[in-house]
Amino acid sequence: MRPSTAHGERPLANRIALVAGATRGTGRGIALALGEAGATVYCTGRSVRGKPATAGRPETIEETAELVTDRGGRGIAVQTDHTEPAQVEALIERIRREAGRLDILVNDVWGGDELTEWGKPLWEHSLEKGLLMQQRAVHSHIITSKYAVPLMLDNAGALIAEVTDGVGRGYRGNVYYDLAKVSVIRLAVALAYELRKRGVTAVAVSPGFLRSEAMLERFGVTEETWREQVERDPHFAESETPLYVGRCIAALAADPRHWERSGKALTSWDLAAEYGIVDVDGRRPHWGRHIESAIDLEWTKLADITRDAFESRTPPVPVTADRASLTLSAGPARREVLEPELFFMPLGAIRDELAARLDRATADAPTTSR
Repeated sequence: MRPSTAHGERPLANRIALVAGATRGTGRGIALALGEAGATVYCTGRSVRGKPATAGRPETIEETAELVTDRGGRGIAVQTDHTEPAQVEALIERIRREAGRLDILVNDVWGGDELTEWGKPLWEHSLEKGLLMQQRAVHSHIITSKYAVPLMLDNAGALIAEVTDGVGRGYRGNVYYDLAKVSVIRLAVALAYELRKRGVTAVAVSPGFLRSEAMLERFGVTEETWREQVERDPHFAESETPLYVGRCIAALAADPRHWERSGKALTSWDLAAEYGIVDVDGRRPHWGRHIESAIDLEWTKLADITRDAFESRTPPVPVTADRASLTLSAGPARREVLEPELFFMPLGAIRDELAARLDRATADAPTTSR
């Protein structure tokens, strides 16, 4: 196990960091953790005191910067719209003028929550919202990297972290959301290759089930009372604060061998296990292990109800349920199941789709005449 970046240690003292999208949620947690480790953190975003950019959200970059300083770092708030190249260029020029270099870049700009129309396929989803999501959540990362990377070149130990949601290849339930989250992983892969000889590491990092400000409000709880909602949503039991993934990124930034991970997509739970990181309540949530157990349970239920239904057909049809690929097979019919479907779609509807595919395949099969 490698050294922890526990509170009180300052492994990132004298390091200069930029957290793009530090107003709230994951970005704020990462900024605070970097400050906890002693870094100077430029906290950027659109929301400032007296002028919130996101309806219904009171958080500001000034608050984030103050919290960074309270934790032992130095927080600097700079209002920046990262979809505007001129604003980003001015930001980087300011960092160059004031600090002379950039050691850590965290691309966490998102802004897509109010743009995602869950449950709608591509042809029904608002095109305007979908494209705006790409502008906010992908173009902003590209623009920021374009101007920030030159300030990191040949800076031994420099780290770029692209924040995403999930590291698997599975579909994330909405085409625009999926494109945004996968695109930043690919950006990390591409930057890792292009920077391989310049001393800069690039990775993608995903938190687990995040207990953000918005999520706490949605459940009607606070950070002190969140356990009250575990009965309502068992997945909440394995949730994590934004500071948890922040501490993981801070530990990674402090690791002199982080270059070995360049180009990889990492998770908070795996990094926490390796670096000995704990959340604010002393727990070490492991979303990956939790969700695999939950998938096992739902998959067993789906396999059982599907087999029961197909055994009652005339004649009975054997069903194969492959857990590794999440694929149901019955005769010539197959149905690959997405992980989110196991939790957000009636299992009976998945079974019925497989039955409909079998009926169609049987009807289309050529008959043999004598």
